[in-house]
Amino acid sequence: QVHLVQSGGGSVEAGGSLRLSCADSGTLANFLVMSWYRQAPGKQRELVAKIISDRITTYADSVKGRFTISTDGAKNTVSLQMNSLQSDDTAVYYCSAQFTVGSLTYWGQGTQVTVSS
Repeated sequence: QVHLVQSGGGSVEAGGSLRLSCADSGTLANFLVMSWYRQAPGKQRELVAKIISDRITTYADSVKGRFTISTDGAKNTVSLQMNSLQSDDTAVYYCSAQFTVGSLTYWGQGTQVTVSS
């Protein structure tokens, strides 16, 4: 049974950094696609970053050069390093996992990130 658990997040001033992590109860090794999404109040959930096969990464234009998605060597966690945070980055962030591209998506519980200007 898949159970994604997120950690990290919180409040930071603009220009600061935060790191989010996501782990399954066991290992994430069986997942081909790991992603981070976010949803700001009154807005739709949007893709922030995606990593496929531990190496192919894509980012939303709004976070390119500031955010980095990565998995650890043992693929026990997937992380999102967020630097140079801006007030527009304020949202609830969700990790997600798929066994294959286009397959059922599993979601973490969500983590609030608040950036004050």
